[in-house]
Amino acid sequence: MLDIRWIRENPDAFDAALKARGMDPLASGLIDLDASRRAAQTDLQEAQTRRNEVSKQIGAAKARGGDAGQLMAEVATLKDRMGILEGQEQSTSEQIQTILSAIPNIPAEGVPEGENESSNVELRLIGAPPSFDFEALDHVAIGEKLGGMNFEKAARLSGSRFVVLSGQLARLDRALGAFMLDLHTKEFGYTEVAPPLLVRGEALYGTGQLPKFGEDLFHTEDDFWLIPTAEVPLTNLVAEEILDDAELPLRFTALTACFRSEAGAAGRDTRGMLRQHQFNKVELVSIVHPDQSVAEHERMTSAAEEVLKRLGLAYRVMLLCTGDMGFSARKTYDLEVWMPGQQTYREISSCSTCGDFQARRMRARFRPAGEKGTQFVHTLNGSGLAVGRTLIAVLENYQQADGSVVVPDALRPYMDGCERLDPA
Repeated sequence: MLDIRWIRENPDAFDAALKARGMDPLASGLIDLDASRRAAQTDLQEAQTRRNEVSKQIGAAKARGGDAGQLMAEVATLKDRMGILEGQEQSTSEQIQTILSAIPNIPAEGVPEGENESSNVELRLIGAPPSFDFEALDHVAIGEKLGGMNFEKAARLSGSRFVVLSGQLARLDRALGAFMLDLHTKEFGYTEVAPPLLVRGEALYGTGQLPKFGEDLFHTEDDFWLIPTAEVPLTNLVAEEILDDAELPLRFTALTACFRSEAGAAGRDTRGMLRQHQFNKVELVSIVHPDQSVAEHERMTSAAEEVLKRLGLAYRVMLLCTGDMGFSARKTYDLEVWMPGQQTYREISSCSTCGDFQARRMRARFRPAGEKGTQFVHTLNGSGLAVGRTLIAVLENYQQADGSVVVPDALRPYMDGCERLDPA
């Protein structure tokens, strides 16, 4: 959530940021509402002060045996007036809160402007796509040859956009998740967490999925929500807390199932495992001092990149434009891995810095050393990586002419030394 004081002091910059996000200007209306709220607060404070003064005068008058009727009438009038002002202030505050809750984060300096992914900027290209002396298959065809990737059985169980993995492919999926967790905890200092997969609405509000993106989520009848990403519970570990400066940075990672309705993806990526309602993902979350957030963003991205490097997969790093960034992000790097079956790069990780946007919504603060006041922390999140898409990338990039798939060296310790997946 944005700071209304910042909007009041920087209306032109605020409206320019909204324009870059594809939104109409809102500064004038918000500033007018804020002025009304502050006027009601001022009038309420003055009425409270006057009531206190008159109450003292009533006590003095009664002590003298005088008539306090007129003073008591004024107190009654002031009480009624205060009730009206409290209602005005609460109503205006709620209007401001509702508007602010639906406004995305302000893009950081240097983020390119654009309406969609066509305006994203390639920062670097790592590795070369493999060359085959046979026609490369996509992961669905490879999975059919290997066995253990069944979409028909999943459809009977749950409908479209689900898969049943079994045997060596289920083992590969598990190996990928374990490899990623070990890398991030042992080499990058993240603390592994096993969080709940069901959360309250307040947690999703804190990270920015609610109220605007409720249709993208799965909601239970008893008012829980299935997490779309472990970013939600991991970031909310510090909600409503005041941390000591010395505790920062905090770095968390988790391997969880994630659940998304894909309401806005009708007709897109309907074949295979690329876009599913349920998928596994290793998430990275950092809670940092504001002075550390820029460096932490680079560090987090390098941690996600290291997974791809260890697996020997070609990828590129993209700086997202204003129209392609997520709601809570100030700046986002996408990692896109080469998929031979599609002859293109596909997103496998997004690493975003959110500034204090989520912290304001969660009321997550820290107390700087030697200071009495508190400040909002900065939050960052990234995929390290999406396990299903990594499995796809391994299958397609390591496929062989005979239908087998070579297991990358980094994964072999997690598969009892298995070097190759053979066709069923």
